[in-house]
Amino acid sequence: MDIRMAVAILIGVLVVVAIIVWIFQRQRTTRLERQFGPEYDRLLATHRSRRRVEAELEARCQRVEALHLHELDAARRRQFLHAWESAQARFADDPRGAVGGAARLVEEALEAEGYSANSFDQCMADLSVHHAYVAEDYRTAREISARAERGEASTEDLRQAMICYRALFENVLGERIRKQEAHHERAA
Repeated sequence: MDIRMAVAILIGVLVVVAIIVWIFQRQRTTRLERQFGPEYDRLLATHRSRRRVEAELEARCQRVEALHLHELDAARRRQFLHAWESAQARFADDPRGAVGGAARLVEEALEAEGYSANSFDQCMADLSVHHAYVAEDYRTAREISARAERGEASTEDLRQAMICYRALFENVLGERIRKQEAHHERAA
């Protein structure tokens, strides 16, 4: 075999390897974009490096795998649901107090399921692994809650915070899914 033939084969092998690597990276990117949704885009806007973003998201997945996350039993879920209904009913008379209660209830529910409540940033990162589409709701609600504590949030802002907390609360506890299943069973 002459040198030209060897070089052509080597180039061909390198091209095939490069294509395989590109396909693997593209599949990884697609998987992470689907899993993390808006969180992927938010991080990409911050870091401006797809490689750094994907490494961070993969690290989040590994961290969450090591946590002892668990779904709450039905009795505990009912307790949280009743507490939520009380917080929501309180909104008409005391919007700021209701939002503060909702914030504490969401944190308690997250902690009960195994998420760390020690650091908001760490909790957000962990939460984004399985609940990426409501993680932004949590961020929004926390920001409004902080403004409310400073007296800078309108009643409409507080209503928005309650909506965001509720979306997270229902998503994490899976209550919306259970309600839909119960409704379908009754309809059948």
